[in-house]
Amino acid sequence: MYSYKKMWKRLAVTTAGLVLTFGVSVQAAERGRMERIRKQHLSQPCRKRCKTTSAEQLIRRGTDRAGGDSMEHLTDPLGAEETVRFHAREIEEEAVRVRQEQAAQERAAAGQQKVTLTPEEQALLASIIFCEAGNQPYEGQVAVGAVVMNRVRSGAYPNSIAEVIYQSGQFGPAMTGWLDQVLANGSYTQTAMQAAADAMAGSDPVEGCLSFGNGNYGIRIGAHYFH
Repeated sequence: MYSYKKMWKRLAVTTAGLVLTFGVSVQAAERGRMERIRKQHLSQPCRKRCKTTSAEQLIRRGTDRAGGDSMEHLTDPLGAEETVRFHAREIEEEAVRVRQEQAAQERAAAGQQKVTLTPEEQALLASIIFCEAGNQPYEGQVAVGAVVMNRVRSGAYPNSIAEVIYQSGQFGPAMTGWLDQVLANGSYTQTAMQAAADAMAGSDPVEGCLSFGNGNYGIRIGAHYFH
């Protein structure tokens, strides 16, 4: 009888242990399942955020390739149009600047270009230099010759030395006859002849000036103002 009771007692303890172990295992499994569900639930917004970020990155990359414009231009056509006009103005201004530089270089090259004169032309140029600036420093004599040569090259005056010098109302000695007397008698100086040669070779101390006189403006050399 005693052995029978003892056997049932052991059986009850064993059964209780099994039930307890099973219950703990079930609870652990349930907690694991709930944890997996929670993680899956939390991971869904993350994936959405990742997709959104990726799309924004693509948009930014696209705008970067288009020149770094802001995202406002994607939704603001007026802003994009203004940007296009701005860049068009920049391009036009740059083209104008390049054309101006090219024109300046061409003028400089033309100014430095040597003009071959006949002895008669050189004598005529020396004569007008002597009449207009024979009492001036050498630089002033070259400057008068340079004015004549600048007119020849300018396109705004006749294209020969004789036509420039004898153009109506331009050089006083040509109108009064004094120039013809100096030229006929060969009374110009060797200094005037050298000044004519230098002007012919492109020397231009007055930087492209086309006129001179006794006024109070322009580049002053001796008693003359060049402008």
